[in-house]
Amino acid sequence: MTGGLDVLIPTCGRPAALAVTLAGLANQSAGGFRVVVSDQSPATPAADAPEVRAMARRLRRGGHRVDLYHGHPRRGLAEHRQFLLDQADGEYVLFLDDDVFLDASTVARMLAAIGELRCGFVGCAPQGLSYLDDVRPHEWTAFEEVRGPVRPERVRKGGPAWERWRLHNAANPAHLAERVTLPAGGWLAYRVTWIAGCVLYDRAVLVDCGGFEFWRRLPASHRGEEIVAQLRVMQRAGGVGLLPSGAQHLELPTSVVDRDVDAYAEIVETDDRDRDCDRDRDCDHDRDCDRDRGGTGTG
Repeated sequence: MTGGLDVLIPTCGRPAALAVTLAGLANQSAGGFRVVVSDQSPATPAADAPEVRAMARRLRRGGHRVDLYHGHPRRGLAEHRQFLLDQADGEYVLFLDDDVFLDASTVARMLAAIGELRCGFVGCAPQGLSYLDDVRPHEWTAFEEVRGPVRPERVRKGGPAWERWRLHNAANPAHLAERVTLPAGGWLAYRVTWIAGCVLYDRAVLVDCGGFEFWRRLPASHRGEEIVAQLRVMQRAGGVGLLPSGAQHLELPTSVVDRDVDAYAEIVETDDRDRDCDRDRDCDHDRDCDRDRGGTGTG
């Protein structure tokens, strides 16, 4: 069932890339999902570009609701994602970057996986296919297939699990998919640190973990907001990556050039330092969310 899915796309100043991303969505075998685009382009809205208008029409003709927002003030990546999350009402939300093209079966595969695994998120790491000849087996050592139920997991820098971030460099997802045994037409789940660009969340779990409300604790010039949200969700409900990826990165330069503040350091490390290690996970979660929303976090 896909009627409960909202695809959330933040964008800024990249109408051609956005049109490619929308084209991938228009070609999905899954049906019935809604597409929400929040455009922070400073001048001409992306929706005014002919290629974006064409793909929005194609999606609507295919039975998808498409909502395009423009003019929301720029307050950083986390706030942009929170704005999109606030517009959602589906059971699931797929945060999709504006420079990722999805193979036709990707959304259906992600929905099947999260429905079966019943975890907090599943993600498809975007592949840089210009790196297909750059094979990096030394970056695959942390790969670990998930067998059985997905368990909550606490991941932090300095631990062995953190090394999983290397799995998503260059074309590693494509090379890994060639070297594992995949069910015919199916998927394989594996352990991750975090995944950028294409992540499907159980919306209730993401909201319960605070979403991206921590944007209030960050300057606009930050990076790593996805890491913070995913580490919280993983600790509460688990999260995995999927092979095959089915997500191709367009390999454009980043549109966010002012990103000097590390959200992981400002949020995760600060919360860990302040947390009483004797408190249980639920109390920790409540205090973190209270702090995200501007409370003191002391009670």
